[in-house]
Amino acid sequence: MANSIFQILSDFFARYGLWVVFFGVMAENIGFPIPGETVLLFAGFLAYQGTIHILPAILTAIAGATIGASGGFLLGRYGGTSIVNRILRRFPRLQKKYDDAQQKFLKQGHWAVFTARFITGVRMFAGVLAGALHMPFSTFLFFSFAGAVCWALVIGYTGFLFGSSWGKLVSIITRMDRIALATIGVGAVALLLVYLVRRRKAQ
Repeated sequence: MANSIFQILSDFFARYGLWVVFFGVMAENIGFPIPGETVLLFAGFLAYQGTIHILPAILTAIAGATIGASGGFLLGRYGGTSIVNRILRRFPRLQKKYDDAQQKFLKQGHWAVFTARFITGVRMFAGVLAGALHMPFSTFLFFSFAGAVCWALVIGYTGFLFGSSWGKLVSIITRMDRIALATIGVGAVALLLVYLVRRRKAQ
């Protein structure tokens, strides 16, 4: 299985380059069951190997995540939950993930947009739910972009740090703890905010 993933992603990257990252991450954030996280981890792996550069890969993932989530937001806002549910009825497993994500959104509000970035399944429906629940777009965009930046940095550099061994990276993919990732992401944002506040005071 690991070798199959490696071969498929290698072929895609060889043909399409960073477009694989952009469309893979974007499609997942719109709501398609595509492993955007795995794609970005592999991009980090390739960056370690010297095939691509890590910074453009991360920036591409941020753009794909933000645009994809915004597309999901518009789908939820103007399509409404009735259309979304009609589509999801055909896919019972996705329906369960959507229901779980909806509960998280009802409890956590706009912070769910940020933390959803680090939770597989919830990430797919963050934009759709925010739109369906009539969250202000400016609020959604801010938290969505902030989450995309932190998520792309964490996942991209995780792939880069473990780039010496594809086997280790596959182990990360299969055993990755969602709560741990969310904690890392929140910690990254906290450090970023502390840095910005201190820099502003210094000025």
